[in-house]
Amino acid sequence: MNRWMSLAVLAFTLTALTITSFAQLQETTFNLAAEHKVLNCLSANDGYSPVARITVERGRLNDVLILHAEHLKPNTGFDLFTVQNSNLLSDGTPDPKFKNFGLAWYQSELESDSKGRADVTIKTILLDQIFGFDPVGGLPPTNTFHVGFWFNNPEDATACGFDPTHPTPFNGEHKAGPAAMISWPDVDTGLGPLCTNPDQEGKVFICNP
Repeated sequence: MNRWMSLAVLAFTLTALTITSFAQLQETTFNLAAEHKVLNCLSANDGYSPVARITVERGRLNDVLILHAEHLKPNTGFDLFTVQNSNLLSDGTPDPKFKNFGLAWYQSELESDSKGRADVTIKTILLDQIFGFDPVGGLPPTNTFHVGFWFNNPEDATACGFDPTHPTPFNGEHKAGPAAMISWPDVDTGLGPLCTNPDQEGKVFICNP
């Protein structure tokens, strides 16, 4: 009797784990918004606004992110990051209270072709669990639920008012240009789109890993 009871408990546990796994969102798709300040430097000037669409597929050990962008300035280099904070509000407009992007995680280089299209695929931890920390520096585990890319060459944004003598650190040489396109927070939770399983704690939302 004890043997059969043990087997029944094991079967129930495995079933519950399977249901929990399949209950997770297996794929999410979202867009990036072009930064208004550099729109003229980012655009291909082909009559269309720059667009970038991201699809993230959940995997067993890690996830796959696929980015496709169009109507970008041809033959231009960018650098893709996941970041803690967006400089946009939930409606895609600039956040007047924005201070900084917070923790930033370098993910990939990105380059538009002669027709202004760009594609890149990365494979890493992304959905609900992407984070960094530094116990020595006092940084607790911090999520980077936003995705954006920056001009690799500061000179590519000078026509839009960017000062190349004060570059941003958003490339391998830490001498990049400004943000080009980025995600925006969810209107209800305030979290970035890489969080697909939010949970409210008091007046704030966290992401269930």
